[in-house]
Amino acid sequence: MFQAKAFAPFEKLASELMVHSSEGDDGSHDIAHVLRVFKNAMRIQALEGGDARVIAAAVLLHDCVAVEKNSPMRSKASVLAAEKASAVLAELDWDGDDIAAVAHAIVTHSFSANVPPETLEAKILQDADRLDAIGMIGAGRCFYIGGRMSSALYDPFDPSGSNRQLDDKRFVIDHFQTKLLKLADGFQTNAGRALAAERDQRLRDFLGAFMDEI
Repeated sequence: MFQAKAFAPFEKLASELMVHSSEGDDGSHDIAHVLRVFKNAMRIQALEGGDARVIAAAVLLHDCVAVEKNSPMRSKASVLAAEKASAVLAELDWDGDDIAAVAHAIVTHSFSANVPPETLEAKILQDADRLDAIGMIGAGRCFYIGGRMSSALYDPFDPSGSNRQLDDKRFVIDHFQTKLLKLADGFQTNAGRALAAERDQRLRDFLGAFMDEI
């Protein structure tokens, strides 16, 4: 059951916006993900500054349009989410500049979209979302998504991809090299980079243990 108090001090905003969040069945982009990203964002905002209300709204609506990872529309997901978020906020009589700020943050948070964030709020959302893609949570989400896509865990004859082309659609563990281990280098804020360094090391430790066991 949804509990707005988990999004303090933006309980009212959460109650207004979470009803517009995606209702898909993707457990890697569910309300638990939104709450984790919210906590990451508030932690970074406390150190870096920025408009906390804009950041909170962007977090609450950043995945309001669901597009599967293997969909050809995946790179458009953040643009579609920004368009929907803008309409939702306009209905709530938000100021035009604040709506634009939220929309920009949502568009640029996506790795697939590859649009650079230009505002502090957008940088914080991007960092907060990417923190959820590394560390132990990132590893768990990676395997969860692989299961949804019916991917194998790894290539039994060349797990590390030393003598083949990496293919993270076929093998879950390949996604560590194709994306996850690259994320820590792209964080936008000092606070985000510090948090990312810890989680990146956990991810590398996990991958080392995984390879050792197989």
